[in-house]
Amino acid sequence: MKIPQFSTVCQAWAAATVAWVLHSGPCLQAATAHLPRSAPERQGVSSAALLSAIDTLDRVEQVHSLMIVRHGYVVAEGWWGPYDAETPHELYSLSKSFTSTAVGLAVGEGLLRVEDPVLKHLGSDGPEKPSGNLQAMRVRDLLTMSTGHQDEPTIAPGQISARSFLAQPVPHKPGTHFKYNTPATFMQSALVQKVSGMSTLEYLQPRLLAPLGITGARWDTNFQGISLGGYGLRLRTEDIAKFGQLYLQGGKWEGRQRIDADWVRTATSRQMSNGSNPDSDWEQGYGYQFWRCRHGAFRGDGAFGQFCIVLPEHDAVIAVTSGVSDMAGLLNQLWDTLLPAFHKAPLKADASARERLERRLLGLQVRMPSGGTTSPVASAVLGKTFRFGTNDSGLESLTLEASGPEGWLLTRTFSGKTESLRCGHARWMTGHGHLGDAPRGPIGSFGDEALGASAAWTSDDTWTIKICARGTPFQTTYTLKFTDHELTLTPRSQVRFGGSPGASIQGHQ
Repeated sequence: MKIPQFSTVCQAWAAATVAWVLHSGPCLQAATAHLPRSAPERQGVSSAALLSAIDTLDRVEQVHSLMIVRHGYVVAEGWWGPYDAETPHELYSLSKSFTSTAVGLAVGEGLLRVEDPVLKHLGSDGPEKPSGNLQAMRVRDLLTMSTGHQDEPTIAPGQISARSFLAQPVPHKPGTHFKYNTPATFMQSALVQKVSGMSTLEYLQPRLLAPLGITGARWDTNFQGISLGGYGLRLRTEDIAKFGQLYLQGGKWEGRQRIDADWVRTATSRQMSNGSNPDSDWEQGYGYQFWRCRHGAFRGDGAFGQFCIVLPEHDAVIAVTSGVSDMAGLLNQLWDTLLPAFHKAPLKADASARERLERRLLGLQVRMPSGGTTSPVASAVLGKTFRFGTNDSGLESLTLEASGPEGWLLTRTFSGKTESLRCGHARWMTGHGHLGDAPRGPIGSFGDEALGASAAWTSDDTWTIKICARGTPFQTTYTLKFTDHELTLTPRSQVRFGGSPGASIQGHQ
């Protein structure tokens, strides 16, 4: 029996859709648009084991998407609503692997060499009297996170530049020790732009993205228009999987060598020691913006669990987007649950297990607030506007209204801009706007995002809403506690770049 594609569900479920594709044969669409699909058992993957893995990942919470590719076929893919297949997701440091690929392509075109001194190409941005260590810094040292810095230069988009990087002291001899350094990846992007005359995103478009059928990519830039390199790239889950498959195939795509095979081998092999703990996936060695892993694997990864994992020994790729605080824990769960699902030979068809897997996946979604559709105080607060004093989030006013039998309309004004967000009860509803308690830090700005929202009266006087920024790892939960004519609003984000959670603020009618 052929199991249909569930990339979309009926409109009533659109905000909470979980897409899962489990075709019984190859996809008929052009390979440049989509990877081919296959039943798991045909590629030696157990549906029963996948079901167990999904159950485990669902308990972990905050996994947003998962795609598993075996022998070049997608055997499983899923999105936890309100996340979906079509919304590009922030990759954070997984962007680095794409930047190093751009460097590899530029090397292949003879635009630069890995042994070139950085100052050869960007010397005009350097200090008048560069130190010996700065003069010795090579492109290779940028690629392997061994620039010689003791302290990481600034990474904020409004401040990072080649000039700010080259002004940072270089107390150690470049190439001698590993120091994770996001600005070093920015410098790779700056180099690509310098030698090609195009931003890294523009440079990759005809050389990598278009051949792989990747569309709609977005890459944030610094104040000079240089792709940030170390973060800021947004792609879909399948785009991540395609990228991993390209590297698994040694840089070849549809019979054509897109990336030099020697570059692929070098970039994904151990070029720099980064520790000696055999049980840590962060201490297995570092290549050219790729991490070596246990189990003979390598990966690109980004903050809060954005993963492109390549397993040559299993001929498999695993793509993940998420919003977890424990990346090592998530990676361990992937090893423990998915590796046992891989077998060397095709397996006997298991229609029953596939059917159970299908049913399970149709219900996957991010946890929603649990409670009722009304409360004793609802009539006294619905439709009333509450105004706030000065606060860190810039929230000026808030109005909550009923919208149908199982939903609400939340209208908020941030720094003079008013926007309304529809939110459902026991379901997700989608919209666009401000995340709310945007996680503070130098590399986050979330004032205009694709959102998903779900809410409930969680007690007689408290209404709770969860807002997911569907193109990011971040979610904000508001609890609104009503007392007489006052409102206490408490925001909480499930992950953030340091700093303390947002403080409660008081609103008055």
